Amino acid sequence: MPTSDMILSGPHRAATASILAEVFGFGELREGQAEAMEAVLGGRNVLAVMPTGAGKSLCYQLPALVLGGLTIVVSPLVALMRDQVAALRLNGIAAATINSDIGRADNVATWRAVQAGEVRLLYLSPERLMTEAMLAALGKVDVRLIAIDEAHCISQWGPAFRPEYAALAALRGRFPGVPIIGLTATADPATRDDIVAKIFAGEARCVVTGFDRSNLSLAVALKSNWKTQVANFVDGRRGQSGIVYCLSRRKTEEVAARLRDDGHAALAFHAGMEASDKVQAQNRFMTEPGIVMVATIAFGMGIDKPDIRYVLHTDLPASPEAYYQEIGRAGRDGKPAETMLLYGLDDIRMRRVFIEQEESAPERKRREHHRLDALIAYCEAPACRRRMLLRYFGEETGPCGNCDACLDPVETLDGTAEARLVLAAIQGTGQMFGVGHIIGVLRGSESEKITRFNHRALSVFGAGAGRPLREWQGIIRQMVAAGLLEIDIAGYGGLHATPAGSDLMRGDGVFRYRPDRIGADPVAKRATSAASKAVDELDDAAAELLKSLKILRLELAKARNVPAYVIFSDRSLIDMAARRPRTPDEFAQVFGVGAAKQKNFAESFLHVIARNAAQEHGI
Repeated sequence: MPTSDMILSGPHRAATASILAEVFGFGELREGQAEAMEAVLGGRNVLAVMPTGAGKSLCYQLPALVLGGLTIVVSPLVALMRDQVAALRLNGIAAATINSDIGRADNVATWRAVQAGEVRLLYLSPERLMTEAMLAALGKVDVRLIAIDEAHCISQWGPAFRPEYAALAALRGRFPGVPIIGLTATADPATRDDIVAKIFAGEARCVVTGFDRSNLSLAVALKSNWKTQVANFVDGRRGQSGIVYCLSRRKTEEVAARLRDDGHAALAFHAGMEASDKVQAQNRFMTEPGIVMVATIAFGMGIDKPDIRYVLHTDLPASPEAYYQEIGRAGRDGKPAETMLLYGLDDIRMRRVFIEQEESAPERKRREHHRLDALIAYCEAPACRRRMLLRYFGEETGPCGNCDACLDPVETLDGTAEARLVLAAIQGTGQMFGVGHIIGVLRGSESEKITRFNHRALSVFGAGAGRPLREWQGIIRQMVAAGLLEIDIAGYGGLHATPAGSDLMRGDGVFRYRPDRIGADPVAKRATSAASKAVDELDDAAAELLKSLKILRLELAKARNVPAYVIFSDRSLIDMAARRPRTPDEFAQVFGVGAAKQKNFAESFLHVIARNAAQEHGI
């Protein structure tokens, strides 16, 4: 049933209802659309922040038809403009684009159609629009509305990569009285304020709908052997459509080749490819089932494929906004979809380098470092990931029950003593050495560098010899995430203590860490959604038992009106399937079974285990 939000009122009600049904084939508007359209049709500026798949484009496409005249649509990518124009034309809407991929004769013909009033929506890149010649020419036609798609680029790309996005601020002066609508799926409160200040001079109606995509399961894993991790993840979803994001062009080619060798229909996509090859790859992805697109971030903006079942990041994205936008391409049909992010300390270092290498003001760099800090904190979240991600966008929620931290929760341990050892080693070596050297000092390494700098003489030399290398790597990584340490870009990755780290050294504060994120292959051990495959260690009978245990868990959860993970985590069920306990005492040995759970659930689960054993043996 439509809500009051979804029914447009006012003088444009009849026109919008007619166009909505007859042109777009919709019976009602979605949450937030009516509010945004009301403001635009009333002549007000609007910033609309809506999740991927929520119908942002309709917020300007429908008003464009109601208002008549010309609507200018600013879009960052030629491919995105081409696709949107094609979609509108299929709906019988007079849309066009002028861009560098089109021949001069065709661009001239399009402009003549604009002058003749035959075009309702004209798509332009900011670079094409913000030339004096184009602005002057548009000043002579009947412009009724301006839409700025992917408006977060004003804040995030403008100063460093797309100066013309920042220049869009001049539009309100060049077209006085023409309403402007900015649209984005990803903008935290600071970014929203930045957009409103720059483009609208502080005068705009902000329409922000919820950010939660509850059908997406969220998972994060540390990199160990990342190639194997990627291969295992994709293999567990064989035949499903998915996107694998890589940081570099070369990596996309390597991963796609590896997946093809494993029997997957995998394609590479990056900005260095010929335009015809990119179109062919995109068309296959959109039309053929089970295609795995291995891509840089050049792929995805504007993609509206409903049945993408997973998004896997092989490298740390640039920010929570980038991450949210990229995972938002999965599960747009509302059905369950999975996300997995692989990351390591090198990813953090590389992202810091990228920020420092930008030709931008110090304030922008500070903001980008803060955004990266927020994404690292999300990766290291000891509790519900969705809760942390939504909080970043200004939305509060309870535990989601559909992320790895909820499905497989772990307790944190007090690592204050270990953190102080790390800090002492960093301080003793002059706060100029990287992770490997600091761990070498703690573990008592006899390396040439440690000998050369006489770091064997430090009191902490060898003090951490009892811990493996990967445990120390995990502790240091989580110290970075907790804000106790910083990676010195100018010092080529050297570690130094933050003020919070110095306080900890002096005895003020504590450091807790997640032991489950240290020294293991999280992809092999992770527990994501109920649709995930059983772990490789289980034999066929145990894998079948695991399915039965999950069914029982769901029944018990529904009876108690609680999320399934509250009954038992996936890790507990996997351990149960592997152990096959036969008595209450044996049941008590299963991971995650305490006295209360033994009392409340032993009988039910032991019954299912016994029943499956009988079926296995034909009894």
